[in-house]
Amino acid sequence: MANVTKGRISKIAGPVVVASGMKGSKMYDVVRVGKEELLGEIIQLRHDKAIIQVYEDTTGVRPKEPVYSTQKPLTIELGPGLIANIYDGIARPLADISKQSGDFIARGIALPALDRKKVWEFNPIVKKGQKVEQGQVLGTVKESEIIEHRILVPVGVRGEITNIKSGKMTVMDTAVTIKTKKGSKTVNLYQEWPVRMPRPFQKKLVPITPLVTGQRVFDTFFPVAKGGTAAIPGPFGSGKTVTQHSLAKWSDADVIVYVGCGERGNEMTEVLSDFPKLIDPKSGKPLMERTVLIANTSNMPVAAREASVYTGVTIAEYFRDMGYDSALMADSTSRWAEAMREIGARLEEMPGEEGYPAYLASRLAQFYERAGPVVTLNEKQGSVSIIGAVSPPGGDFSEPVTQNTLRMTKVFWALDAPLAYRRHFPAINWLTSYSLYTDELQKYFAKEVSKEYPVLRREAMALLQKEAELQEIVQLVGPDALPEEEKLVLFTSKSLKEDFLQQNAYHDVDAFCSLEKQYLMLKTIMGYYERAKEAIDRGVRVGKISSLKVNETVARMKENKDIDKNSKDILAEIEKELSKMEKESTMSMGVAKE
Repeated sequence: MANVTKGRISKIAGPVVVASGMKGSKMYDVVRVGKEELLGEIIQLRHDKAIIQVYEDTTGVRPKEPVYSTQKPLTIELGPGLIANIYDGIARPLADISKQSGDFIARGIALPALDRKKVWEFNPIVKKGQKVEQGQVLGTVKESEIIEHRILVPVGVRGEITNIKSGKMTVMDTAVTIKTKKGSKTVNLYQEWPVRMPRPFQKKLVPITPLVTGQRVFDTFFPVAKGGTAAIPGPFGSGKTVTQHSLAKWSDADVIVYVGCGERGNEMTEVLSDFPKLIDPKSGKPLMERTVLIANTSNMPVAAREASVYTGVTIAEYFRDMGYDSALMADSTSRWAEAMREIGARLEEMPGEEGYPAYLASRLAQFYERAGPVVTLNEKQGSVSIIGAVSPPGGDFSEPVTQNTLRMTKVFWALDAPLAYRRHFPAINWLTSYSLYTDELQKYFAKEVSKEYPVLRREAMALLQKEAELQEIVQLVGPDALPEEEKLVLFTSKSLKEDFLQQNAYHDVDAFCSLEKQYLMLKTIMGYYERAKEAIDRGVRVGKISSLKVNETVARMKENKDIDKNSKDILAEIEKELSKMEKESTMSMGVAKE
């Protein structure tokens, strides 16, 4: 539809533009602002005036310039070509922009999200004369080696197929014609969807399957479910971005949508340079073949940060509707909240706590509520998991963005600056973090990994909590004043922290740890603890145990590719060395008595 002139600019305040003569416009309509036709969105209406947030730099835009209305909300194109692509916050392909305008995004540039010329092979799975419902799969396109793109009947369309094609075609070609009650409807390989509107489904399910991340501190101690929500708050330098990168790289979701929302450009550059080289452990194919990247860095327009988050979750929902498990990584939602604060200030809205708008909590809720495992319209099961990083100023978790995020999410992975300074990564504080999915996921771990796994987890957590209590005593009287049993708690906790919880994101083997390996590592450390308790009862000192050669073997488990084959050997080595030490202790006691 051609743009229709609706009004003219009457006021400009950074990314906020006020246009008069906009009677008949609707909230969230997309508009083109000024002679350069900058993209914007109506966020307030007052009589015949529209207040617009512009997604591009407004430098040089003047009052009385025209404003054009598209008379539809901000929508994105969903279809073949999304995977392995890199977009800006409003779903413009950055590679195509680079060819057209160079290294910097030219103002007013308008490019479609999907390549109009690329040819795809469409394989229909329905027949002429067949009745179809909204959300039903019409056919498939092989989008990458990993992802089979399923072409769906658009939402709100149902009827009888009157014509269907197969073979090579572009996203613009008509693949299927459906006869509906309102007339004939043509279906292309792509569809459009408003980013602020959640995509429909039949019903939500209870999350009962873990999202395996390959990170021991998450999977074992604070697991997140597929379709779950998690928050990673942490101060500057605590490792939020590297943690998000690891989650995006190794999570066992079928599709990853990574949104760089207001973070530094060099962090996004690392994603863009690393992901094409990395191999997905599940499929053996490049990670980019299941990944969509959205780059809206800190030097890009402020208003587009909000759009980038909604763009990302809409893409994730689209793949969910095909029956895939998708995961959205948002880094970071604090930058989005800061953008809302800046826009709110320019709108002269009444500020809430710390200057954030009063609707901060509701906006965060609307975003995180779009997560969940569901039964789709085509009776398949899919999920959207949302993991959002939060950047509280000064690491203050009591600030509004962190507190409101914690209200919405069920997993709290608290990054800790002191741990980061000690080079302990991931710097997740095991005493303040929590997961509300633990109980629901116990059955899965017990069935798929081992019945011992949940028990070992509880025992290990109890040890770490006991160690924290003992540290307060140690600071007062020193470790030598403790009884041997409590010295053993300190020794084992040190092993848990350094040999299990600590993980190298850049190591070829240690970057990803399977659930089976995590279980065997934990079983070895806790087995060592139980056997060492018996040795202490027989007179062995913890100082002697800490000098055993097997400690080096335990420390190297994380880098061991064949731990599943070697775990029994390690336990046997522990048994052998402790038994030898017990005999020596018994002999020395006998000599002492004589």
